[in-house]
Amino acid sequence: MLRDVSLDVQEGEFLGIIGPNGSGKTSLLSLLSGVRRSRAGEVKLCGTPIHKLNRREIARKLALVEQQAGTTDRITARQAVELGRTPYLGALSPWSDADDVIVERALANVDMAHLANRYWHTLSGGERQRVHIARALAQEPQILLLDEPTNHLDIGHQIGLLDLVRRQELTVVAALHDLNHAAMFCDRIAVMNKGQIVALGTPREVLRAECIRSV
Repeated sequence: MLRDVSLDVQEGEFLGIIGPNGSGKTSLLSLLSGVRRSRAGEVKLCGTPIHKLNRREIARKLALVEQQAGTTDRITARQAVELGRTPYLGALSPWSDADDVIVERALANVDMAHLANRYWHTLSGGERQRVHIARALAQEPQILLLDEPTNHLDIGHQIGLLDLVRRQELTVVAALHDLNHAAMFCDRIAVMNKGQIVALGTPREVLRAECIRSV
């Protein structure tokens, strides 16, 4: 449960959220994404209360990659990434060549183009995570929310993925478990403990021994 959380994320900022397991990182991301409704207080997306936006409007602005994101086994990696285009499709906006280009670029960006036709159940945990990131990139959001995005990835893909996200010129909020990654890629870091943000600042300000020991 979150308590007295106040957070303003700036456009184009990479904000990291760190803290022990159970500190509220995933709960905060769920509220920011609109997946969960707040019992008190308000979440605003680009200045608009998020509860006033429908799912399609939210999905065109914001993409969430969850820690345990589910996908049916009976689709290919490419089909999973194609789901990212759903907010833009409709009776008057059918699938187009432009959508193909966006999906192919997203797969290439996460080094999964060569596995695009592999079925989901044949992919490793790391490969599945990269597909989920590609799906989020194919969504072309302004804001990207990531819940421990480097889980299941080898060290090379961990660094490559965070570097890729950093270069997208998006607003990024990411729950991270590796303090080195937070120091390398984040503009600011929020430290959470027991449902509260107990420290917020630049990596230099936050990643001090006394601050880390306190959580």
